[in-house]
Amino acid sequence: MPSSSSQPQRTGRPARISRAEILAAANSVIDAEGVAKLTMRRLATELGCTPMALYHHVRDKEDLLRLLLNEYADQVAWPDLPEEPRERVRVAARAMHDVLAARPWIVEILTADDLLGVSALWVSESIVDGFVAGGLPLDRAAQAYRVIWHYTAGDLIVRARSARRAAEDRPTFRAQVFADLDADSFPRLAALGSDYLSLAAQDTYDLGLAALIDGLLRSA
Repeated sequence: MPSSSSQPQRTGRPARISRAEILAAANSVIDAEGVAKLTMRRLATELGCTPMALYHHVRDKEDLLRLLLNEYADQVAWPDLPEEPRERVRVAARAMHDVLAARPWIVEILTADDLLGVSALWVSESIVDGFVAGGLPLDRAAQAYRVIWHYTAGDLIVRARSARRAAEDRPTFRAQVFADLDADSFPRLAALGSDYLSLAAQDTYDLGLAALIDGLLRSA
């Protein structure tokens, strides 16, 4: 009589994949390769399943990205906001900046201006509410929020790309230019010289944010 080890194994149905497993694998792919490399086929390879198996949980890549955004936003502990309108806007905007800085790939998604996590609407609501409390009509407050968002996204994108360039550990074109700048043509910049490079690397987000908020509220 043949031993049990010689009998063919039963295959049966493949193990079911949960939405939590899909999101965890998607985060792994993004962290390792970037959001541009995240495709349904690449995700299926990561999970050891067929792409069709993923469509039981997500409609497409955009749906997957929305789920990732919501999952991340749900984990955020948003700060308590002060009563003073200017400070309320500042604290909410700074919280938005810090949360996005921890996951720079999210900024690239949000700049498409269509995908967003519903849980993250706390930021939009808080900033619009702060501007209304500061005297702006609702439509102007919404525009003011958009100004803050564009400033924040721009700061994060520039810093993320600068960090990637710095990680390459090679001289930048900017460093080469400022090393031998013509003082007659560019007297102020030449006076700064290489100090400009260290100044440009400083975090000036709060400085610009305060100026933006003051200017927007002054129009009220």
